[in-house]
Amino acid sequence: MIQGITTFFSGFIMMFSESSLRSVLWRMLGLLAVLMVMLMTSVFFFSDYLASMWIPEGDGMFWVAVGYIASFLAGLLSIIVGAVAFVALASAAVAPWLDTLAYRTEKIMGVATVENDASWANQALAAAINSIRPLFGLMLWGLLALIFFWFPPIATALWTYGSIQFLNYELFDTQASRKGLKFNERKADMKENRWFWLGFGGISLLLMAVPVLNIFVLPAAVVALAKKGHPESLPTTQEG
Repeated sequence: MIQGITTFFSGFIMMFSESSLRSVLWRMLGLLAVLMVMLMTSVFFFSDYLASMWIPEGDGMFWVAVGYIASFLAGLLSIIVGAVAFVALASAAVAPWLDTLAYRTEKIMGVATVENDASWANQALAAAINSIRPLFGLMLWGLLALIFFWFPPIATALWTYGSIQFLNYELFDTQASRKGLKFNERKADMKENRWFWLGFGGISLLLMAVPVLNIFVLPAAVVALAKKGHPESLPTTQEG
């Protein structure tokens, strides 16, 4: 788990320290910012709606405390929904730039590689298609969370874990596509290195809740995985 966290931050640092990577980052920054503002605005209204359903009625201190907890969980759940939606949309919208980031990172690391020369539309479409099967998995977690809708802590925990799983598929997509990995191979790698991915996706989701910083999570993750050379160089141990 710790390796996943340190891998992400190593990519974050490298993205800003290398001028060839920064130049790509600045190109995509405007589009990422627009998407983030749109989704965070939606998150605000969704959080308010969810809180109105979860906050119980009552004037006693107990009910006031429960109300605060429900409001916090509603806000947390809404942020997670927004983060997942942002990464899913952004990974398709800026797919060619992400591929360029990965290519330049591999080049810096001395890896003989080539840049994807497919059209913008084809790369965006491929990224969107790669999101479909992970999205079904997320929907299953969502249905499970819905069963416990009136138990906010359980619903939030289930949705958070499902979101980390989905987020990892999205963050891994650029590097996995460059290596020609199919869905089953991606799934097997995540299962084999579950603790790495739990740390990697967990820290990514956490930073997605931080304003401004959240815009850089997706490109930083792409750089991190390209730098790591995943999956070949990752150990297959389940230890954190």
